[in-house]
Order: sequence, then structure tokens, then C-alpha cells
Amino acid sequence: MSSVTTGLAARYAGALYDLANDAKAVDAVLADLEALGTLISENADLARLITSPVIGRSEQMSAMTAILEKAGANALTVKFIGAVADNGRLFALSRISQNFVELVAKKRGQVSAEVVSAVALDKERQKLVEQSVAKIAGSDKLSLSMRVDPSLIGGLVVRIGSRMIDTSIKTKLNRLEAAMKGVA
Repeated sequence: MSSVTTGLAARYAGALYDLANDAKAVDAVLADLEALGTLISENADLARLITSPVIGRSEQMSAMTAILEKAGANALTVKFIGAVADNGRLFALSRISQNFVELVAKKRGQVSAEVVSAVALDKERQKLVEQSVAKIAGSDKLSLSMRVDPSLIGGLVVRIGSRMIDTSIKTKLNRLEAAMKGVA
């Protein structure tokens, strides 16, 4: 991800936090963004809508507004995502969401972490993962978001701040492939 996209995402996330804080809707917006992230990771058509340069801004805005309203998202979230789409910045939505989660955690004195798994984790496994991540982070105050990415095949990818722990089978296969190409 380019530094331009990173800076853009941070500015959008900061603006959203300020708006949500003023409206006393930080928790609602946070829940909306996490639900939307899950929906995007589970729906290839929605992921294409967000990343496709072929789909126009107004179509993206209309579609995202309809999806969020049907999902019962907070009005601020609907307006914000609509503005992001209207500005042609939906490609940065996942980074904006990630920055927002990190900003909320920072403001609350929490350590933010993200866990990506190949399959949905049951409650018991989620609790074990949360305990392990808290131990690695060295903090009881943990803001943990979980999402599913079937392309990982198996294992987990854990991001704690700028640290990443990747135990996914996809990464192991990629490393094995690279090593085998070096031998040939």
C-alpha cells in the first residue's frame, strides 16, 4: 500500500472519528465498519464493486448507500461511506476502516489488533485467540477485530499495531514456491 493511500486513509479515519465523537456515535460507527468489512470479505461482488475502476462513483455511492441502509447502519456511517464513494475513494475503504479502529483504540488507551482467519472461529476459539493476542500485545486493554479470508487456506494472520504474525498456509506455500524456484 502506498504512503499516499495510507495518508489518505488516516485523514478520512480522523475526520470520521471527529464526526462520530461529536455525534456520540463512535461505537455504532465502529460496529458498522466491522460488519461492512466482514460483508466485503465474504462477498466477491461487493469487493468488486469497491475496487472496480469500471463502476462509476454515483453507482458505487448508490449501491453502498442501499446496502448500508438495508443493514440498518448508523446514518453517519451511511453518509460517510457515501461521501467516500462520491469522492472516488472506495478503494481505500478497508484501510480507512482499519485506521478508524486503531484510532478508536488509541483514544481509549487500548492496543488494537486484527485477526484474519481462513474460516470463522467459534466462540471458544475466539476467546483463546483473544487471550493469546492480549498476551503478545502485553495489554489487558485490547481492541480486537476478527475477519475471515478463505484465501488463507488455514492458519491465522495477526496484526498488532505495526507487527504482523503470519501463520497462514497460503504464506507458507508461497515461501515454499519461492524456495523451490530458487533451487531450479
